[in-house]
Amino acid sequence: MNWQAVDRYAKSLIKEAGHKIRISFFNKIHIDSKADPNDLVTNIDREIEQFFISRIQRDFPTHKIFGEEGFGDNIVSLDGIIWILDPIDGTMNFVHQKRNFAISLGIYAEGVGMLGYIYDVMGDDFYHAAKGEGAYFNDELLPELEPTPIHEAIVGINARWVAPNRYVNNEKIMDLITTCRGTRSYGSAAMELSYVASGRLDAYISTRLSPWDIAGGIIIAQEVGAVATNFNGDKPGLLSQEPFIVARPGLHEQILTNYIEMKK
Repeated sequence: MNWQAVDRYAKSLIKEAGHKIRISFFNKIHIDSKADPNDLVTNIDREIEQFFISRIQRDFPTHKIFGEEGFGDNIVSLDGIIWILDPIDGTMNFVHQKRNFAISLGIYAEGVGMLGYIYDVMGDDFYHAAKGEGAYFNDELLPELEPTPIHEAIVGINARWVAPNRYVNNEKIMDLITTCRGTRSYGSAAMELSYVASGRLDAYISTRLSPWDIAGGIIIAQEVGAVATNFNGDKPGLLSQEPFIVARPGLHEQILTNYIEMKK
């Protein structure tokens, strides 16, 4: 596989999709909810995913597509080449703020992340990486991440995990929040992953993320030395929803060991 050619193709496709999303604000956006009333989906999410699928199926007919809106293939394993896509990560931000959302794409070969992309559509900021070749913010090479102690760390975490919930011990999360330097929440896992990779955040934690939320960002973050796992410390499976943490080296282990406790 000529991965350089695939990389050029993917970047062009993402930029074209970003343009389609920006001009969509001039038209009426139809909003629906999925199983959860806060889990929004729009006609634009669906149209952008179908745009990607039509192009990929035409130009790479042997590749498979794993997309959030379900128009791709039925993926039960990571065999072959798979494009794992979220056409709009941060749909609630897309609907309410008209910013702070991203296109997220990871391309995997036999389960190995080869190419990763996060495109902040409204900021026109492009994070991308190829396996073994470093990660980039637009055309600027991102530096390797240095260790950071917890008391100097900015942690990305949603406030719902601080409140009592059925997933994690929220008192441990409260300890984390009072120990670290500060917290942030941007409403888009892909963007928060890109911020960890570029040093704007030192860690990002969520108890429920789907493969398309993290597939592109994991590749980017790992190229600068970030550690990305589930809460057991294992490599994310990328076939189903899982808890997820990505952080600077050293900080990852410290948070996972001292501040994360799953409820049974």
